[in-house]
Amino acid sequence: MTAIRVETRYFSASGTSSPALALQVTCLEDSYMLWIGVTEETEENADRATMRGHLGKDWAVAMPPWKTLPATGTQLLRSSSSDLALSIATRLAGRFGKQIFLSVDVPVSMGDDSGGVLVQVERALVETLKEIDS
Repeated sequence: MTAIRVETRYFSASGTSSPALALQVTCLEDSYMLWIGVTEETEENADRATMRGHLGKDWAVAMPPWKTLPATGTQLLRSSSSDLALSIATRLAGRFGKQIFLSVDVPVSMGDDSGGVLVQVERALVETLKEIDS
């Protein structure tokens, strides 16, 4: 039996138009619960961002591929018309072969990805899971 492990990571702003991100990863048996959101906290205080964020802003779950079936998922909660968490969770489940619970806490104004925030979000998630999964 694997112990539950929780990690918080910080990703500094990658430019003037993209904010810093905080990521909390809860490692469970064959699944990950991930919360990622924009933050104004410093790297030393990144764990505070998770307490100030919104878990249910855009929350989805995805299952990994099984036999001939592709990865599939569903929205759990969302506050806008965005399917961001669902699409990313499904890609992550397919790539890492684990169940993914993903909450994305990005302001609606950044949803058009004009500053590359969504690319930064997915890159941070993939980078972190690669490191944890290895």
